[in-house]
Amino acid sequence: MTDQIAIVTGASRGLGFALAEALAPRFHVVAVARTVGALEELDDRIKARGGNATLAPMDITKPEAMAQLCRAIHDRWGGAALWVHTAIHAAPLAPASHMDSKDWDRSIAVNLTPMGHLIPYMAPLLGEQGQALFFDDPHAGEKFYAHYGSTKAAQIALARSWQAESVKTGPRVHILAPKPMNTATRMRFHPGEDKTALASPFDEAKRLLDEIGLG
Repeated sequence: MTDQIAIVTGASRGLGFALAEALAPRFHVVAVARTVGALEELDDRIKARGGNATLAPMDITKPEAMAQLCRAIHDRWGGAALWVHTAIHAAPLAPASHMDSKDWDRSIAVNLTPMGHLIPYMAPLLGEQGQALFFDDPHAGEKFYAHYGSTKAAQIALARSWQAESVKTGPRVHILAPKPMNTATRMRFHPGEDKTALASPFDEAKRLLDEIGLG
């Protein structure tokens, strides 16, 4: 088993699933998501490629659960080389004047609030030499993207602050820009879109990892 640990939060679908699989030959993947069945499917695909994973069916919105996970990673492996954060809540598109309050609360609870505990928990695990990956999806200010656009922009703003603060001390923080992909999130926003015109999340995972030298 490799001693290089990659933590993927949001590993059960889409880009997170594809990145976890792509990282497996080089890293032992700690796959974090709420959906057990999807994590088991990921585990099967990783094993088929000769890799290994630890499945962590946890909710990133629960600080105590994330603290327990990070402590367990520290105690078992001493730290991590990589954190990949793809977990997201994609509320249905709606005018700002007609936002559903539950969708708004959930968007904040998943897309923004966890950054306040995940970054402080992950930073000591990554240390000076580790890396963190975030993924921009710039819809802030676009019509009908009120829930998603504003909370995703706030998430990336926090990541950019950490990136600027850690330039000299580490870890190295990357903010990457995926192409539009054929994922459940995209289909929720654009259900009638031609899927053949969209990138595969598996192709994008490879391209993005190559971009930062982790391919």
